Amino acid sequence: MHTFFIAPTGFGVGLTSTSLGLVGALERAGLKVGFFKPIAQPHPGDEGPERSSELIARTHGLDSPKPLSLVHVEQMLGDGQLDDLLEEIISLYQQAAADKDVVIVEGMVPTRHTSYAARVNLHLAKSLDAEVILVSAPEQESLNELSDRVEILAQLFGGPKDPKLLGVILNKVRNEGGLEAFAKRLHELSPLLKTDDFRLLGCIPWQEELNAPRTRDIADLLDARVLNAGDYEQRRVLKIVLCARAVANTVQLLKPGTLVVTPGDRDDIILAVSLAAMNGMPLAGLLLCSDFAPDPRIMELCRGALHSGLPVLTVSTGSYDTATNLSQLNKEIPLDDKERAEKVADFVASHIDHDWLRARCGTPNEPHLSPAAFRYQLVQRAKAANKRIVLPEGSEPRTVQAAALCQARGIARCVLLAKPEDVQAVAQAHGIELPAGLEILDPDLIRERYVEPMVQLRKGKGLNAPMAAAQLDDTVVLGTMMLALDEVDGLVSGAIHTTANTIRPALQLIKTAPGYKLVSSVFFMLLPDQVVVYGDCAVNPDPNAEELAEIAVQSAASASAFGIPPRVAMLSYSTGDSSSGDDVDKVREATRLAKQSHPDLLLDGPLQYDAAAITSVARQKAPNSSVAGQATVFIFPDLNTGNTTYKAVQRSADCVSVGPMLQGLRKPVNDLSRGALVDDIVYTIALTAIQAANLAE
Repeated sequence: MHTFFIAPTGFGVGLTSTSLGLVGALERAGLKVGFFKPIAQPHPGDEGPERSSELIARTHGLDSPKPLSLVHVEQMLGDGQLDDLLEEIISLYQQAAADKDVVIVEGMVPTRHTSYAARVNLHLAKSLDAEVILVSAPEQESLNELSDRVEILAQLFGGPKDPKLLGVILNKVRNEGGLEAFAKRLHELSPLLKTDDFRLLGCIPWQEELNAPRTRDIADLLDARVLNAGDYEQRRVLKIVLCARAVANTVQLLKPGTLVVTPGDRDDIILAVSLAAMNGMPLAGLLLCSDFAPDPRIMELCRGALHSGLPVLTVSTGSYDTATNLSQLNKEIPLDDKERAEKVADFVASHIDHDWLRARCGTPNEPHLSPAAFRYQLVQRAKAANKRIVLPEGSEPRTVQAAALCQARGIARCVLLAKPEDVQAVAQAHGIELPAGLEILDPDLIRERYVEPMVQLRKGKGLNAPMAAAQLDDTVVLGTMMLALDEVDGLVSGAIHTTANTIRPALQLIKTAPGYKLVSSVFFMLLPDQVVVYGDCAVNPDPNAEELAEIAVQSAASASAFGIPPRVAMLSYSTGDSSSGDDVDKVREATRLAKQSHPDLLLDGPLQYDAAAITSVARQKAPNSSVAGQATVFIFPDLNTGNTTYKAVQRSADCVSVGPMLQGLRKPVNDLSRGALVDDIVYTIALTAIQAANLAE
């Protein structure tokens, strides 16, 4: 097992962000990662659990031992009990390291009140026999000064010749010439980096969006009175504008993510902001200051903006004091802002040399496919596949944003079926930047050329040209015809269409894959410490034994295709031979049929869910099973059970689910939940691209 001790060169280097990214980077490599913050250092105003440990727990699902309090540590140091303190910390470390491949230990941050932090970090690293990674951030200093600061701390840990000192991660890098130029210049200046013994392990650029607080955080900071909450839990403040100018000179400032600060008696500004909001501009909010209550008649005129989600806050302080208070906003990630923490973790992880760190740690016996590793592999494999995916709901806002993200990141070549002017209007209203290369096809201009091919595909069903033209008015049918003719590699729909609307054209025009008689679905359930597969939770209401066996085989193949070793549990209310009845007999027969057709597949049933998932229960209920207690694929006996279970797990355990992914079709068509978030659509597009690559092999 490896231990990485991360030691900051000073205050404000973004140590928590680096911890989030390091854990994510190592999880992507398939390693079981532990986290340990030995000594708590609460920020002023912090209450509740220690920030780093709690954010790691909420973002990566890793529980770590409770850090020692700073008061306790200082008392022991003052009493000359350093050895006793280190023993206490090692005991906690053992808890964090249990069953892990690698542990990240976050050191103390040097502050005005903890000048002893560097000395304690040295003792901690040596006591834990840890490899040391320094963390620094360029401040208002030259590269020479930055290099000197890193070298001073490196010498404390033994210098570059010490094999335990691995290198440095540089955070918050602002450099107009780009990261490569910055890194090259630093290598030229730094004596440390000129050797092969000390590496630049990460160069993380400054990203303004990752520091954007929610409008609610602003309200909490200022103790503001909330006149209209709107979407203040979701909207983020990218820019703050203090409006004292005329309306005509204010309009160009009303951009997505802008918090407009103005006195409460500026009716003209209030109306202008409200008009922008009603036109679809996603402003962060309106903050009224100077203790002027807005005119109720004006607020009545603004009702449409308030209903659209525009947050409106008010404070009693004047413009100057309000601006001063806003400048003092705590930039730390709030404990309940999981969305921001996950984005920070992914961003930092993407700029860390995790391949080198993984090589340093070695390869585990069985790679651990954590949620972070699964998402990372999805994106990387989709990029490599380079597939063209059609999105029939081309002007739906979430779909437009997801397509823009996928195109910009190279996840897939997306095709939006919609009128270009409609897509442009959605993009402008929601602050979406449409990347170059994003295809937008007007259905009215291309529909006619698919009429005759569709008649040919359905001639056995009596379809004629007028009937085909009418059906092609549905963009899902149009997109499915593009897929049938190999003009695209996959289709994703369902944000505003039902599952039946998505699947029916595919069954009529695409057909099932060779060897399969039905179409089924799986969800990839991103549990806190692993990814498992649930099938079928979206398509087949009450499959018979033969159909259930086919669902099991399809689901096992899907799991294997996405890096999950398939161990299939056929679920029922009974385990083994403990009960009988039509429902359990169906599962028993399906198990027999699946084993008969695929004797090499690790599959067992009937199994109750707890016997399939929990080792201690499996030892009691199914001691001789090769699947019980370690199942990765869970096959539910019917749609009622499967859909209810997946939603219960998703909501109760705060678990991300990716899917449903359809299986059994000749070409990939995937359905979305109508409540899908932008990230859900992005990952479904990635899934579809990978399916297309697998089917092409």
